[in-house]
Amino acid sequence: MTVGAGTRQAMTAQQRRAAGIILVAALVAILAIGAALIGGYRVNLTPSEPLGLWRIVPLDRPVAVDDLVFICPPATAEIREARARGYLRSGSCPGGVAPLIKTVIAVAGQHIEIGVSVSVDGWGVSSSSLALRDGKGRPLTPFPSGVIPPGYVFLHSAFPGSYDSRYFGPVPASGILGLAQEVLTYVP
Repeated sequence: MTVGAGTRQAMTAQQRRAAGIILVAALVAILAIGAALIGGYRVNLTPSEPLGLWRIVPLDRPVAVDDLVFICPPATAEIREARARGYLRSGSCPGGVAPLIKTVIAVAGQHIEIGVSVSVDGWGVSSSSLALRDGKGRPLTPFPSGVIPPGYVFLHSAFPGSYDSRYFGPVPASGILGLAQEVLTYVP
């Protein structure tokens, strides 16, 4: 009986050591994730831009055309529907969505024309064809053409299945978190 009891105690001590190691590893992981979030690092898991680690760089000037930005979209009906359909991931932005990584293709005062594709001030935007239906066959409604109002930007991604301003329209520039900078990424 003494042998069995000793083995049982040794296993219990071994299990305690393993639990302690797992606990310390979990705490280190939580601290690393917290430090990354505070430091402006994010992981992109969507195909609109390269997958991997990105950094939010503070924007210390007015947003401009061709800026690649992290932005929180407003909690509009279009964004709520996009979240319900699974186009947008959960996150910390209004409406419970994750920040988007998109390119600004138009700013206040510019004219957007949406037809078969998008044009800005009469110039065609490459890779901007509109889809009439999503991957599950549900209808997609393009945003009507018009002039971008003051304080708003029009967003785009060249990825064919991207859900961007072609469908949800201009968004407030106040939602911009900063410029999007690739850190460690790859294109699948």
